[in-house]
Amino acid sequence: MKYSTARQGRIFVIRLEDGDIVHEEIERLALEEKVRAGFLVILGGADSGSSLVVGPEKSRGVSPATPMMHVLDDTHEVAGTGTIFPDDTGRPVLHMHMACGRKTDTVTGCIRGGVKVWHVMEAVLVELLDTAAVRVLDPATGFKLLRP
Repeated sequence: MKYSTARQGRIFVIRLEDGDIVHEEIERLALEEKVRAGFLVILGGADSGSSLVVGPEKSRGVSPATPMMHVLDDTHEVAGTGTIFPDDTGRPVLHMHMACGRKTDTVTGCIRGGVKVWHVMEAVLVELLDTAAVRVLDPATGFKLLRP
């Protein structure tokens, strides 16, 4: 385990609107408001055609990992949580997972594939201050991993 400390900064209350792509809007807000790091919770509706990364094709032994994608076939209720930290170029990168449910079925995955808002999503972003944490490319996995 690796860790560091931070302190709480501003809190942003966010309403994403119909058609917004979640990670694009949150990363844009972070750039505009100069939020270097933070954590989020989110809830609302995901539109048909939204795409989630639902795991690697093989769990071990393949590098870089080949992601499996799942496209939502209809509107889903969502709840998610994530973090935002800069990559090695200073660009904020959101890492968020969502559970997306419809009737009795639920799929959970990373939103990097592009989750589109259905009418509305609400998020709360808590800024983290005094942290040097950054996402750095790990050649073994092909992922930009958090270096606290």
